[in-house]
Formats: sequence, C-alpha cells, structure tokens
Amino acid sequence: MLSPTRTHCLRPLIRSASAVESLPAFLLPAFCRSNGLRAFSASVPCASRVGGATLSIPPEVNLRLLEPPSSKSKSRVSRSEPVSTVQVEGPLGIMSMRLPPFMGLVHDTTTKKAALKVQDPEIRHQREMWGTTRAYLQNHILGVSEGHTAILRLVGVGYRATVEPSAVTVSPEYPGQQFVSLKVGYSHPIELGVPKGVKASTPQPTRILLEGVEKEIVNQFAAKIRMWRKPEPYKGKGIFVNGETIKLKAKKIK
Repeated sequence: MLSPTRTHCLRPLIRSASAVESLPAFLLPAFCRSNGLRAFSASVPCASRVGGATLSIPPEVNLRLLEPPSSKSKSRVSRSEPVSTVQVEGPLGIMSMRLPPFMGLVHDTTTKKAALKVQDPEIRHQREMWGTTRAYLQNHILGVSEGHTAILRLVGVGYRATVEPSAVTVSPEYPGQQFVSLKVGYSHPIELGVPKGVKASTPQPTRILLEGVEKEIVNQFAAKIRMWRKPEPYKGKGIFVNGETIKLKAKKIK
C-alpha cells in the first residue's frame, strides 16, 4: 500500500489515459481495474483426449451397434429420446451398454478398430460423457476377453477367509450362490454372498481372489469385504485390496 501523500500525488496521473497506458499494472496494483476473473493456474489448459482415443478390440471379441427401434405410431410422442446400444460379445460372456443420444460409434470391422464421436465437442456435458463412456466401453471389452480380477490380502493375527457353499446368517439370493466367510477379529464369522457373475476363491487362507466380467461389480464386492476391516495406521492390520498400502503412524505415548 502507498502512503496517503504518494497516493494524492499520483492520482492525477492515473486519471489521465496516457498515464494509465504508460504505467505498467504491477507498479500500481491498487489503481488497476480488475476484470473479476483470476486464473487459478498460469499454465495453458489442456483438454483430455480419452474420448477420441481408438478402442482396441481383440480378434475374439465382436462389437455390434444396435440401433433403437423405430416407433410404429407417428402420432405418439415419446418423452425419452431413443438411444443406441453397443453389444460386446467375447469368450467370457456378453455385455451391453447404452450410448447417450448425442454419441455415436464408428466401427471398422476389417481393422478391428472403433471410436466414439459426439455431435458437438464444444458442449461441456458431451465432452464429459465422451471420455466416461469410452472408459466404460473399454472395460467391457477387456472384461469379456480377459476378465477383471481383485486380490484381497488379510493382514492380522488369526485373520483368514474361506468360500462356503452355504451360510447360516445369510439366505441365498440365487440358486448355487457361494458365500465368503471372514474371520477378522469378531466374535462371529462374517458371511457375504458372492454377487452373480463373480467367482470367488481362496488360494491361501489370507488371500481372496475375485474374478468377473464386469469391473464395477468386482470392485464393489471387494470394497464391501474391505469395509469390515479397513486398514488402520498404527499396527498395519486390515483388509488390503490389490496393491493398497498404508503409512504407519507413531504410537501415541501419554
């Protein structure tokens, strides 16, 4: 801040247009008019290119675009706009995904390449859904060809897990459902039903292997198991998912 005497002397110079143009803004920040917008970062903004990236399709995977059915009655007006559906078929199963109305799929069957396109990339909502839809579709392609896995590690004294064909505290949701039984320090075992489409196994008493076609369901079930014993930072005990680690804290000394 300038002193009152200097401010009084410089005020006539600032009012004149020639003085404003000659004096730089960083010398007199108090007299400069701000436009109200300040950039958070001085770097140049870089837009994401995930949505326009090409989808890699393995040879054993078939990708089909199912157009929405045309309405027979022209007089009836539908509230929801018809959307296209992408069907992904592979050796591990069949999955389908609906595309937003403003999005289309360009598929070349000879080169086994596909890409998503939107109507107007300048619209923010379309840009946001562009990359999200492309990521979901790539996960579906990887799921029907190789599958998704999640490995859970049980760290703690006496912690172990088993996969049982039946449960005592939980009723089955579908025929042939298996249950993951956890012994993680409670007075009773924790029994969790395996979702449909997910295969659970225990290669070791302290390891749980989850396999499935849909990545979202596999990771959601892994998070449900982890919820019963979240990793704690003092002894390092808990249920860890994949390569999860935790930084240990110093013990509290009174």
